[in-house]
Amino acid sequence: MSERVAVVLAAGEGTRMRSSLPKVLHELHGRPLIGWVLAAIEAAGYDRTVVIIGHKGELVKRAIEDHDVEIAWQREQLGTGHAVLQAQKALRGSSGQVTVLSGDVPLVRPETLAELVRVHKGAGAGATIMTAEFEDPTGYGRIVRGDDGMVERIVEQKDATEQEKKIREINSGTYTFEIEPLFDILPALGNTNASGEYYLTDVVAELRARGEAVVPFVVPDVWEIFGINTPEHLALASAHIEER
Repeated sequence: MSERVAVVLAAGEGTRMRSSLPKVLHELHGRPLIGWVLAAIEAAGYDRTVVIIGHKGELVKRAIEDHDVEIAWQREQLGTGHAVLQAQKALRGSSGQVTVLSGDVPLVRPETLAELVRVHKGAGAGATIMTAEFEDPTGYGRIVRGDDGMVERIVEQKDATEQEKKIREINSGTYTFEIEPLFDILPALGNTNASGEYYLTDVVAELRARGEAVVPFVVPDVWEIFGINTPEHLALASAHIEER
């Protein structure tokens, strides 16, 4: 049976928040960051949600027990590709689409998540990447497009050449994949990069090598991909919600 699944990455420590609390549990207008994300997923009509927990995972698990989610553990922090791989057991035998997003992007809208999946299915893509154009893309992974306008690969800032660093289209960290090819590729990912981590973004180049389409989905409102990494980011998000 084909289904729409969301996988939420919530295993990180979030050291830049300067707090012992897991990053996704910091509150924004009375609700933990991950609570905003789960509410958007629920309103977008996904069939299932798997939350990947790790650092102080029991705290995160308790904080989201009112939501209808499945839990998977990432015991070691070995990168985003490794994190998503922890959902493989929960999704064994499933087919359809899986949207991967972070538990620290509280301003994403349900309509945008629904449209991401609609565009993905309409294009018959192997993956669809939510992207945005930034005046200053420093620190973000860059979207490298081919001549056909499709995404060829995603290169992290620390691995990028000087030419690639000039690219202004960035990776938001939110993606929709077809379930079966994703979990076929993930176990074979390598970690020969500047961080020594298994990057989920490396799935893109492998899909392209298999002849699959990887579609860019540009969001006009960059607030929707705004990740909370510092107390200053939290204050900016709070101000934006009040404006909304």
